Amino acid sequence: MRIFGALLAINVLAALFYLVINPRMTPYMISETHRLGQLDHAWVRMDEIAPVMARSAVAAEDANFCNHWGFDTDAIRDALSGGARRGGSTISQQVVKNVYLWQGRSWLRKGLEAMLTPMVELIWSKERILEVYLNVAEFDEGVFGVEAAAVHYFGVNASDLSARQAARLTTVLPDPKGRSASQPGNWQRQRASSVAGGADLIRADGRADCFAP
Repeated sequence: MRIFGALLAINVLAALFYLVINPRMTPYMISETHRLGQLDHAWVRMDEIAPVMARSAVAAEDANFCNHWGFDTDAIRDALSGGARRGGSTISQQVVKNVYLWQGRSWLRKGLEAMLTPMVELIWSKERILEVYLNVAEFDEGVFGVEAAAVHYFGVNASDLSARQAARLTTVLPDPKGRSASQPGNWQRQRASSVAGGADLIRADGRADCFAP
């Protein structure tokens, strides 16, 4: 019981810490800083990010973001059966991994992620989870966060991203070092078109209501 209580207290404190403090550097960003020498990164508030960018990220990575408590059981089931077009990790799980843990696959990391994700969902708002996600995601080698990515690829601020630009940014998220949002391949163009349609759909059917301005 003491061990359980200590773990619970650590989870609560970890979630509370970044509820009020912006995680401007993550473990992965620190390792990339050592490797590259510097990073291109600027933190922006949620109200400084174009709403279509938020909807595009959710449509691309976790369409049921507003309807789950950290784990999308349908997506996990599809991923395990081999029928999913993306992994089973939700945006909430990705935030926990990026902010608190490390990259790579291991049962230890997945176990810690499974413990922390419900606590983050309980303490943070959905808008806060998405705000952190968009600010720490990698969009190119050494380019982190949607503000730096918008300037890097399109020469605009995150608040001025168009629907097409926002959709293209989401296509690099699974492979930021191997893809370009400004020079997309055929698959990326098709994927961006699908994401743009998905962003419109989740706005229309209410699946964007939990973070919509």
